[in-house]
Amino acid sequence: METGTVKFFNEKKGYGFIVDDNSEKDVFVHHTGLVDKISNDDKVSYELAEDQKGLKAVNVRKA
Repeated sequence: METGTVKFFNEKKGYGFIVDDNSEKDVFVHHTGLVDKISNDDKVSYELAEDQKGLKAVNVRKA
């Protein structure tokens, strides 16, 4: 499990970004990868998955 902080999440559009605690890189998150509802600045844990567009966060839960 990776950990990070929600940098931005737009509920209307259903996507956002998480800043990874270790790499400090932005990780894309889509509403389909959420387990819990998230908001800006929430601490979260997640797994990384790869799709056609690159890495994204899945199984995202509030930490």
